[in-house]
Amino acid sequence: MAIKSVLASLISVVALFQASQAGLIKRVACPNSKHTATNAACCSWFNVLDDLQVNVLFSECGEASHSALRIVFHDAIGFSKTSNMGGGADGSIILFGDTELEFAANNGIDEIAGDLQTVADAHGKTYGDIIQFAGAVGVANCAGAPRLQFLAGRPNATAPAPDGTVPDPFQPVTTILARMADAGFSPAELVALLASHTMAAADKVDTTVPGTPFDSTADQFDTQVFIETQLRGISGFPGTGPHQGEVESPLAGEMRLQSDHNLARDPATACTWQSFANNHALMNSQFAAAMKKLTVLGQNTRHLIDCSEVIPVPKLTTVTPHFPAGKTNADIEQACATAAFPHLPTLPGPAVSIAPVPPGT
Repeated sequence: MAIKSVLASLISVVALFQASQAGLIKRVACPNSKHTATNAACCSWFNVLDDLQVNVLFSECGEASHSALRIVFHDAIGFSKTSNMGGGADGSIILFGDTELEFAANNGIDEIAGDLQTVADAHGKTYGDIIQFAGAVGVANCAGAPRLQFLAGRPNATAPAPDGTVPDPFQPVTTILARMADAGFSPAELVALLASHTMAAADKVDTTVPGTPFDSTADQFDTQVFIETQLRGISGFPGTGPHQGEVESPLAGEMRLQSDHNLARDPATACTWQSFANNHALMNSQFAAAMKKLTVLGQNTRHLIDCSEVIPVPKLTTVTPHFPAGKTNADIEQACATAAFPHLPTLPGPAVSIAPVPPGT
């Protein structure tokens, strides 16, 4: 009993110490702002947040927020361990836009790059920082998303990234995995990063139908993309889409990238892909971890300041994992060899065409 009493006393002392330490953390009032921050160096980012939400992202999970997340990947993945080329998450896609925005893989990024350059210049921020900040804010605009880390203080890029560092959707899985491995990412981390496609849409794969979503709930950060890519293609088999990098989706109005289709079925990635289908928490945690790694590629994190408190807290999603109307487990093309695809409910009603993502306000 005496030992239990001593342990209880020690626990009480530790709790009191932690409480007293917490009380010592003072928030500072940010100048010319309604906000406070634990680190005064983060105050200016609240002004950037307001500017972004009003003039670029429109505080919605729409086309601009999708593009803000896309440019995060396209800028940061310009990094190679083996060739020692590319600065990673350094904003080179804006600073050296005359070069990088001409790369075929970066088609369609020029608009968000120009918008972010304007905001960065107005607030005296580097392009590497504005890209990563806008990406985190854009994700936060989507219900169900994790709240991503944001570190500030990246120096300006010194050179453009080399061409060929951004994987293309028409490339074989082995080529895509090799490129990601060269940047330091495992197959599982690549699949986690592709959770980004839950809020994505294509403008340039087929220019006649801009804003074509990759899943049926592009305004939510949910697991539907990992379910719907596993459905069999039209006529029971995956046909080749009419445009390079596209595979026919069995859902009207939805686009399936060839790379997503193949990664969902490849032995190296299929089980990770399937594991996210009905596990939103797992998808979010793995996506946040992979993004934490991606956003500091090529950077010395000891020189960066954690300003994650500026990132808005995302709303909860109201979507639960389901099959679209008319689809069931019988329509799944099983690919994971060690576990069966989870049983999910089917959305009631007749099958409907998925609406395109509208342009921003």
